[in-house]
Amino acid sequence: MLHVDATVTPPEYVEYARAFPFCLNVGAADISKRRVSGAVIGRDDDWPGPVIVKSNLNNLGMREQSLNRRSRRAGKPEPFPGVELIEGYHVCMSLSDVAPAVFDRRDLVVEKFIPEPEPDGFGARFWTFCGERERCTRHVSPQSLVKGDDTIRREPVPVPEELRALRRELGFDYGKFDFVMHEGRAVLLDANKTPGGARNLSAFLAAGNANLADGFEGLIREFT
Repeated sequence: MLHVDATVTPPEYVEYARAFPFCLNVGAADISKRRVSGAVIGRDDDWPGPVIVKSNLNNLGMREQSLNRRSRRAGKPEPFPGVELIEGYHVCMSLSDVAPAVFDRRDLVVEKFIPEPEPDGFGARFWTFCGERERCTRHVSPQSLVKGDDTIRREPVPVPEELRALRRELGFDYGKFDFVMHEGRAVLLDANKTPGGARNLSAFLAAGNANLADGFEGLIREFT
């Protein structure tokens, strides 16, 4: 399995992984928001609703910052130079409320803010997969930024076919897609090669792990 704990896997690691007959996620070397998100918009787009400012890097670029610190302590060059600390997400009521300088920064993206509205909160969908095995769940939270820690209810939902096609395009064998349904279509917000889980969902996640493990074994059988 190709695993470098960074948003963009350096090309030398990808080249090394391709030398093996079989390597999981070798095609998913770039999971930056600009590469995977279907909600990214520009300053001149015609979008009347709220927007959210995010880091282009996964997990606010925290892993890249950590790797940079480790390299500096060892007296080596930073592997990800120029990565700056970004403090969480910022929701704006419209594009006009976003500071113009944000659009000039390569480390930030602006997305349509489109959580699924519910009477008791907001919904978002999470599709975790490994080979042919999967689970896809819709979580509802009282917070508009839906996180596992705030989930008040959840339900299984089908995987949209357009997301299956996007998974193939992005090269994912194993991972998790965060998405919403907006105006009748699936919009991918985030793709992750290291699915985690909120503490309050640990029993729910553990119950499905055996299914994902069977998916891993199925992938191995394809290449043996």
